[in-house]
Amino acid sequence: MSNSNKCAVFIDFDNTITSRDVLDDMIERFSINDRWIDLERKWKRGDIGSRECLQGQVKGIRITKRNLDKYLAGVKLDPYFKRLIKFLNAEKIKTIVLSDNFDYILKRILSLNAIKGLKLYSNKLRFRQDRLIPGFPFTDKKCRKCAHCKLKNLLANSDTGSIIVYIGDGHSDVCPAKYADIVFAKEDLLSYYRGKKSGCLAFKSLKEVYDYFRRRALV
Repeated sequence: MSNSNKCAVFIDFDNTITSRDVLDDMIERFSINDRWIDLERKWKRGDIGSRECLQGQVKGIRITKRNLDKYLAGVKLDPYFKRLIKFLNAEKIKTIVLSDNFDYILKRILSLNAIKGLKLYSNKLRFRQDRLIPGFPFTDKKCRKCAHCKLKNLLANSDTGSIIVYIGDGHSDVCPAKYADIVFAKEDLLSYYRGKKSGCLAFKSLKEVYDYFRRRALV
């Protein structure tokens, strides 16, 4: 870990960088009907992929860009995220955000928290009055399971022989986490690893991740 050129950190956004799942909260809060619940159930059963689920759920949201900005201004980050990013930058460790959320939402939240220059991959978002128009540039055409194929972007940004660190909490983190050397997991991702009896580092907040890197830096 002391050789920063041989380490790359990939981190999920919702409920990992943020203190809650922003996209799930938006869907529940701003949907005009309950169709999103049925789509969620179908996705969890494996009847549909996350792209079909997310496309249908976002279709049911009604919110203007101005009101969305007001909502996003109230989103809180994990208290240790800024410290973690500052440390990784100081150590020149490549750090990339991989998210199933949307670019405008991520960039707006990061900007409101004075975080600049962080490389990220996500789905795309456009606005049409009070409707959100989703785009999915990182869907894997051969695998319809995920709206954003995080694995593809993880592999594209990992150097040969580098130590890959993955930090996440959800179902969309399972595939990329399988290719990581070190996995920090909580909630659904942690349940997956425990169910498989596979090794990972459980965490509740990014303080534990920050402390881990600090300890390794002193070795």
